[in-house]
Amino acid sequence: MAREVSSISRVGTSEPFELQVSRNQISYHIPLHKFGYNPDIGTSPETVWTIGGTYTYLAAASTLYVSSSDANDTSAGTGARTVQVYGLDANYDEVNVTVSLAGQSAVQLGEASNWIRVFRMIVRSAGSSDANVGTLYVGTEATPASGVPVNKYASIAIGDNQTLMCVWTVPRGYTAYLHQKDVSASSSSGKFAIFTLESRPFGEVLQVKDRVLLANNSTAISYWNPIPFAEKTDIEVRAQADSIGGTITASATLDITYILNGIELDG
Repeated sequence: MAREVSSISRVGTSEPFELQVSRNQISYHIPLHKFGYNPDIGTSPETVWTIGGTYTYLAAASTLYVSSSDANDTSAGTGARTVQVYGLDANYDEVNVTVSLAGQSAVQLGEASNWIRVFRMIVRSAGSSDANVGTLYVGTEATPASGVPVNKYASIAIGDNQTLMCVWTVPRGYTAYLHQKDVSASSSSGKFAIFTLESRPFGEVLQVKDRVLLANNSTAISYWNPIPFAEKTDIEVRAQADSIGGTITASATLDITYILNGIELDG
């Protein structure tokens, strides 16, 4: 007979609140571990994601497609076969769709005109390579040239099987609380990397929330009072080199709990 896996707090003993949230034992609290990587930042600010440059947000609900730069990322190929894409729909509610890939041909993700944000993509099955052999993209083009759309909203680098993008948007009806931010930089020339946490409340502009300077180092910043972000707020980490010369790689991680603002009770 199967036995229920129970929290020790149910028998009068305490356990860390964060563990209970991760175990889905605290109603309406959702944990999020968001992480990104940029292999080569320049002297202008760049989003910490694998594509490089600054991330461009969808201005209106759109139809999105997924494609690969390699024909072997297909439903019966040696590369990635199925992929799951996560984001927000036209109402800013969470949505995710799993589709079979078709190589360099684009595959529509769910319903038309139903995506306002994309912030994660995961390969769920693959052929003999056990990974994506091309770069996977999410874009708005139904026929991207060689599988590479002009406008890119998510991407999985070759062999990664998951996006590395430190970009996220708070779903409708929730408030997000940032507990910790981790950033790291590595430079072949000793250059400094400048990391900036930015957010854009709905209908406003990107605003700086904190800034860190690093050279060949990493740091974890815990917020004693977690930073709140209202529903529909865009959050991202950007990085830039302090001067020209050499290559700087950058990574960033955000640990967030987002909590339902309230529920309506009958009666």
